Amino acid sequence: MMDLSDLNAFVAVARAGGFRDGARASGGSASGLSEAVRRLEVQLGVRLFNRTTRSVVPTEAGLSLLERLGPALSEVEAALDVVNGFRDRPAGSLRLNVPVSAARLILPDIVPGFLAAYPGIRLEVIADENFVDVLAAGCDAGIRYDERLEQDMIAVPIGPRVQHFATAASPAYLARHGRPEHPSDLLGHSCVRGRFASGAMLPWEFERDGEVVRVDPTGPLIVRIGGATDLAVDAAIAGTGIIGLFEGWLRPYFESGALEPILEPWWPSFPGPFLYYPGRRLVPAPLRAFIDFIKAGRP
Repeated sequence: MMDLSDLNAFVAVARAGGFRDGARASGGSASGLSEAVRRLEVQLGVRLFNRTTRSVVPTEAGLSLLERLGPALSEVEAALDVVNGFRDRPAGSLRLNVPVSAARLILPDIVPGFLAAYPGIRLEVIADENFVDVLAAGCDAGIRYDERLEQDMIAVPIGPRVQHFATAASPAYLARHGRPEHPSDLLGHSCVRGRFASGAMLPWEFERDGEVVRVDPTGPLIVRIGGATDLAVDAAIAGTGIIGLFEGWLRPYFESGALEPILEPWWPSFPGPFLYYPGRRLVPAPLRAFIDFIKAGRP
């Protein structure tokens, strides 16, 4: 008889493309996964991975096993989760992959109340600006700002349905350089920009009375969107330049006076984010509880 945990270890390594990433996705250790795969290979009498110092790649036998084993283990998880549904309160783990902006602006209004309502659920939030395959990453669901998803994904609105892109600068900066009156004026100002992990740096877009203006301003500071966004805000407060960011992120600094909104009539709106998850299998009880909680609109 094969140990179910060894089979799960094999799937985690194969999907993640390595022992270290597999351990990160599964919550185990790289050495534990390596030992589990070794036991499985000994029991089966075949090599499941070709290992080098740089890569761990499934063999032909490994690929065949993964193709048949992945759906089977998903069915086992679903069967066990049906039993979980008989509890008075769902229990277990829930892993979400979300952008940093959602972790800062959306989840704080949801997570405390959710965990208080479901004390048996352990929530893990992974903040990542890249859109990932949630299953391959070992997550149950993700959040993103675009409802156009893969065909087998289900999207559920989460958080405010309308958000705004805002621009702002410190009072000291505006006193030295003046206040822009039109988006095109930004080309003559120092701006703090953000670059995505993919390398893309999108232009700033503004809209007023049907007129859309896109500008690509420059400045002395570019930060990685997500992880270094707080640095960009701190630099803008210090007078380095004009910042463009979620209005919700900047609102506390407007209220304190550290930053002043600029070009506010031109701020564009965009739809709020969506919780997305695979629709090809039964929804785990902790995720179902989270979906029901956000649908109920409870804070």
